[in-house]
Amino acid sequence: MAEKTHKLMNDNPFLRWTVLALVALTMFFAYMFVDVMSPLKSLVESSLGWNSGVFGKYAASEYILNVFGFLLIAGVILDKLGVRFSGVLAAGLMVLGALIKFIGISEWFQTTAFCGWLGSWWTEMPASAKMASLGFMIFGCGCEMEGTNVSKILAKWFKGKEMALAMGLEMAIARLGVFGVMWIAPLISAKFGGSVIAPLGFCGALLCVGLLNFLVFGVMDRKFDRELVAEGLATDEKSPEDEFHVSDLGAIFKSKMFWIVALLCVLYYSAIFPFQRYAPNFLEETLGVDAATASRLFSCFPILAMCLTPFLGFFLDRKGKGASMLMIGSVIMIACHLCFAFLLPAFPSKWLAVTLIVILGVSFSLVPAALWPSVPKIIDEKVLGSAYCLIFWVQNVGLCLVPMLIGALRQSTGGYFVPMLVFSCFGILAFIFSIYLKREDVKKGYGLELPNIRKDE
Repeated sequence: MAEKTHKLMNDNPFLRWTVLALVALTMFFAYMFVDVMSPLKSLVESSLGWNSGVFGKYAASEYILNVFGFLLIAGVILDKLGVRFSGVLAAGLMVLGALIKFIGISEWFQTTAFCGWLGSWWTEMPASAKMASLGFMIFGCGCEMEGTNVSKILAKWFKGKEMALAMGLEMAIARLGVFGVMWIAPLISAKFGGSVIAPLGFCGALLCVGLLNFLVFGVMDRKFDRELVAEGLATDEKSPEDEFHVSDLGAIFKSKMFWIVALLCVLYYSAIFPFQRYAPNFLEETLGVDAATASRLFSCFPILAMCLTPFLGFFLDRKGKGASMLMIGSVIMIACHLCFAFLLPAFPSKWLAVTLIVILGVSFSLVPAALWPSVPKIIDEKVLGSAYCLIFWVQNVGLCLVPMLIGALRQSTGGYFVPMLVFSCFGILAFIFSIYLKREDVKKGYGLELPNIRKDE
């Protein structure tokens, strides 16, 4: 690899942090849309005729197309066609999915003949839920593809620099979307007379802004690539050994470290994201508060995560200890879900609920902050996009099945005790895999415990 003779765009702090801001805001808007209906669960069920089982199937629909192969295709698209094309495509899919979901929830749709036909089969699932789920499926394809795309963008623009800090900040900004929508969705709904569609439309409009962000990023990234070519750090045409081939996916699947990371990821996130879907309703029933109050209480979940994640990224860049952080984060998650199962129902206090939610947010800082910057250390750069997508694919299998499982358990048991135990079990398994990951790192020397910033740069 040639030595660079001039400063590149990513050597300019303002430009590389501008790239971070553009892509992070897009994910911020995406996270808002993901959870826009979570604080409105009771309203959705009363106004649209859904129940917990239907809501669980709707929540699972975000991941269905990803599970059945889209993320595998997305990884190939990302590595073959690059981050610019993939970014705009993913943002466009999110906007399209949001539009379909908006139509499905609208009063106008309920009057159409298509709605009547849609509701005439599989009658346990209302037509509005079927249409909303279709839109959520398409949105989910774009959202998960964009998540992997953003990881590769930050790995590219922050290579040898503050990569963990950048990824941590991106995750913190994205999680701010969860905090924001837990407050904004009930307020907008109340402003429009208990409307479900108004907050949905607001978050959909923000996704259009996210699409514009990626168009701006595309201009910057194209210029950056030209600089890399001019400096001899990249070529217009990749050499045969650097060219991505679909057969390279086999090497990823054969990697023991890939499977350890992927299984750790699916187990950990299966106890976080499905929990987010049901948490406001869980607090509503456990504490005996209204839906808006429950949503505001749960909005505290990402606050400490937002504050801690950048500092954890800063620590990882300079000191390392990524594998150890994964273990600590898993233990915290286990303890929190067990407290939700046993302690909070016995002592239904708002302050106890907020304390547990905020502590769970600490876990949500430790694990992702350590997990995603570790992937470039174990996977070849030319298949990095595919590796991220494959990890997301494995993760999506869990995220598709778990909401349906939780919804069915909630419906059959009439409470949240068993679902919270299930979440705890996921945490225990995640802890076991984190121990295995650290042991493999000690044996093979992947550098998961080492800092990201290189001393020679």
